[in-house]
Amino acid sequence: MNGSSLFSLLAAAVMLPGIAVAQQDRLQPLPVEFESMQEMKVDLHRGLIESTTDFNPRGSCVQVSAHTDADFTGGTYILQGGFAEDEIAAVSFTIPSGEFPIKLELAEMIFGTQNASVQTTTEWSFIVWEGTPGTGTITHIFSSDDIILPHIVLPPGNSGVNVQVSVDPGDPEQIIINNDGSSTFSIGYRVDQHNQQTQDPCSVAPPSCCNAFPATDNSGLASPGGNWGCFVDCGPFGCPSGCTPFSGLGLCQPSNDWVIRASWSSFSCQPGVGPCCLPDGSCEVLTTSDCSNMGGIYQGDGPSCDGISCPDPIVACCFEGKFGGCLDLTENNCLLAGGVPQAPGTDCASIICFETGACCLPDGSCVDDTSPDDCAMMGGTYQGVDTMCATTDCPDPTGACCFPTGFCLELTEAECLGVGATWNGALTSCSGDGNGNGTDDSCETDCEGDADGDNDVDFDDLNTVLNNWGTAGPEGDVDDDDDVDFDDLNVVLGAWGTSC
Repeated sequence: MNGSSLFSLLAAAVMLPGIAVAQQDRLQPLPVEFESMQEMKVDLHRGLIESTTDFNPRGSCVQVSAHTDADFTGGTYILQGGFAEDEIAAVSFTIPSGEFPIKLELAEMIFGTQNASVQTTTEWSFIVWEGTPGTGTITHIFSSDDIILPHIVLPPGNSGVNVQVSVDPGDPEQIIINNDGSSTFSIGYRVDQHNQQTQDPCSVAPPSCCNAFPATDNSGLASPGGNWGCFVDCGPFGCPSGCTPFSGLGLCQPSNDWVIRASWSSFSCQPGVGPCCLPDGSCEVLTTSDCSNMGGIYQGDGPSCDGISCPDPIVACCFEGKFGGCLDLTENNCLLAGGVPQAPGTDCASIICFETGACCLPDGSCVDDTSPDDCAMMGGTYQGVDTMCATTDCPDPTGACCFPTGFCLELTEAECLGVGATWNGALTSCSGDGNGNGTDDSCETDCEGDADGDNDVDFDDLNTVLNNWGTAGPEGDVDDDDDVDFDDLNVVLGAWGTSC
């Protein structure tokens, strides 16, 4: 463990009133490189398994939970020397609530010896909790008796054993774990009796020469809250008694994770159905074939997307400027790189960045290097990607064409002039005969001073003004101010002799 217990910090034989402080370390790390590694496969109901069995009838529905990165084979480990009888090495795992109830398929833990001078025999128990070891409920406990469940027996030297426990898939009494509200389950291994623990472990640690101890890895502590130690009560100067996560062990905290892992499956899991990360970054529960057909990445069998973190979707990212170009990036990376992300589901192989071409405007003119959106905003007609005005024949604009009869049609200038009519200009339009005089309003000319409507200004117009003097018009009201007065007379005199 992380150095020694508080005993070793006071190992200078300091004496407090009525309390003798031990001078010998009990809790200490024992680095070891195993010369051999056994596998002890045990069916918790039937005993030792002589050959490898398929403990997993549910195929890919099985998931593995572990805090350690150890591979459970030979190599270097840290034995937790001084681990006493009745103490438990345990781990807890919090999983998505939708996975419960679950079936425990397999549990594993490594025990070992360091420079043992004798063959060691360790009696042990396997324990399962709904919840954590600190606040949960024990649902299963199995203890070695050397009749059904064998004790752990290791030869002298540096020896390790992976204690693998499971239940035959055909056994009606499986290890089923329900959700106690915490979405957590725990498993642990207890040392029931050492090979040699002759004295009070609070005063004298079980000797490393003659006992096996539970192992931690040697890669640091990844989960202070998920690893647990359940220790005997050694009073105020010992490790915290009862079951405590490593984060609460203080000076007794090991520096690494227990080498324990659990394989389990959810009863709501269907083989071949599970969460699928889709190209847009979302997650859906799909069959493996549907996931593949939609371009997704199958995340494994499971009942829900809870706990699944799908990668950000990749989109085409277009870059403006001298070199331009396109890269397939996440939207966030595209923005950080100064690019313009395109729509979800796009990629550089299927998109043209910053498409431009010729745009024919309503007045018949043409603008080069225009995007489809900009062309539409100008009311123009986009001619296609990479088109040029030099090779584009934009249609002539139309305008109101006034015939001598007063009739109006919207024609091109060439069409209108070709029949002797009067063209009012590009983009003008016919208005209809609003005043009912037989001439389209857009074809009527505004002849200033022409009070009688004969398209010239003479005595007839003067008489029209004088005959309607003082009235509100409209006859004689050539200035359109709703009365006939000197202003109208001045308009007629000012335009005298003109024709329209």
